[in-house]
Amino acid sequence: MTETQPTSYEAAFAALQEIIAKLEDGELSLEESLKLYEEGKKLSDQCSKLLEKAQLRVSTLGGVEEEDVPF
Repeated sequence: MTETQPTSYEAAFAALQEIIAKLEDGELSLEESLKLYEEGKKLSDQCSKLLEKAQLRVSTLGGVEEEDVPF
């Protein structure tokens, strides 16, 4: 995987899915697995942040109070 983080949710999620597939394959060494896990954690955090920003934009545009948003 690359050092630069994807800028869109879709790219980050796709990269995360690739990492999951490699980890599930079980063919990696422990060190390689740990590196991929760390990268996957960063991508997961990035996806969460991007979703939070999207939720904020939707609630702001819709004039909805935060506690009224179902997700």
